[in-house]
Amino acid sequence: MAAKRIGILTGGGDVPGLNSVIKTVVYRGSDIDYEVMGIRRGWEGLTHVDLDDPASRARYILPLDRDNTRTIDRTGGTFLHTSRTNPAKMKKLPPVCAGGTFPKSESTKKGVTSVVYDITSRVLKNVGRLGLDYLVAIGGDDTLSYAARLDKEGVKVICIPKTMDNDVRNTEYCIGFSTAITRAMDAIDRQRTTVGSHERIGIFRVFGRDAGYTSLYTAYVTSLRCAIPEYKFDLKRMIELLVEDKKTNPSNYSLVILSEGAQWEGYEIREYGEADAFGHRKKANVGEDLSDEIKKASGEETVVSDLTYELRSGSPDFIDKLVASTFAGMAMDCIAKGEHGMMTAINKGCYSIVPIPDPKVGPRRVDVENMYNTQRYRPNYAQKLGLPIFLTKA
Repeated sequence: MAAKRIGILTGGGDVPGLNSVIKTVVYRGSDIDYEVMGIRRGWEGLTHVDLDDPASRARYILPLDRDNTRTIDRTGGTFLHTSRTNPAKMKKLPPVCAGGTFPKSESTKKGVTSVVYDITSRVLKNVGRLGLDYLVAIGGDDTLSYAARLDKEGVKVICIPKTMDNDVRNTEYCIGFSTAITRAMDAIDRQRTTVGSHERIGIFRVFGRDAGYTSLYTAYVTSLRCAIPEYKFDLKRMIELLVEDKKTNPSNYSLVILSEGAQWEGYEIREYGEADAFGHRKKANVGEDLSDEIKKASGEETVVSDLTYELRSGSPDFIDKLVASTFAGMAMDCIAKGEHGMMTAINKGCYSIVPIPDPKVGPRRVDVENMYNTQRYRPNYAQKLGLPIFLTKA
């Protein structure tokens, strides 16, 4: 009887904790007689691979076992590498697909229209040729949106949410979030000495394109003001608060944390570069723009620090290793029971299994009314009794 086989991939941005998922899936798989095939470079591994070419196969397909995954959980990043490939919206056909016929359509994002190809049929063919009984997809909204599509196409998919933005629907926690906050907290505490020495206003930019959890929770544990994408702040009011904070601080400095998607009234974030496979362009540094406004309005000097990629680097903290390993074990429990179309999650502070989020709903956002003080531009600290450990509900 042929061995049962699981494919596993990581898509989108890397976060600490991914390797703990991969290792646990491999180790649990060996316990229940499943082989595990690593799909390298996210969805690209199933769109670009030529399974008849040994070099291409070696580039994209990596059989995993206890030996080659034994130590991978000791580091961050992803052992399988990653990409931002969207098989349903390919701007250019991979070389292996040249000459093939695939459905195509026009995709418009912020006024820019382009022709894209849906090569899902190619993905399904490769899943079949690899003999995958299950596919474990680890990612954020973008990666999991295509995982939901594959499950509808008949591939048995189990999803594991990861993103330091912590904005995947149906779960209160995503792998990478705790480490990101820990990194931000440490970086800000270190930089207080420099900002204070020069008596300036420090501006810290963190990730958070659509949701402000990273900014909000960093502000929560560092007692700072913050700006989040869900609420456009009053620029004059923010500057007044920061200048006042500086004057009342014995060391004569103040600090503020901005999500990359934060905006003030009348301001629109500038974007640049080509959109990725999911329609996202890079955002200009809102921290630099706020710095210019502070200087013009108050004459105060600033220090701008971009913490974005710093927060996803290095090894996971305790929470992310714990959640990653537990999520992986839960995924394997689902596979052992024959379940699919599900995602590991935390709900009401407890581990749970939930449906893969509907891609049409979009990311989970901060509950401004309950979590953010719109007068002081700070997190709300009151009325937490009865909330789950991460202070938010899925």
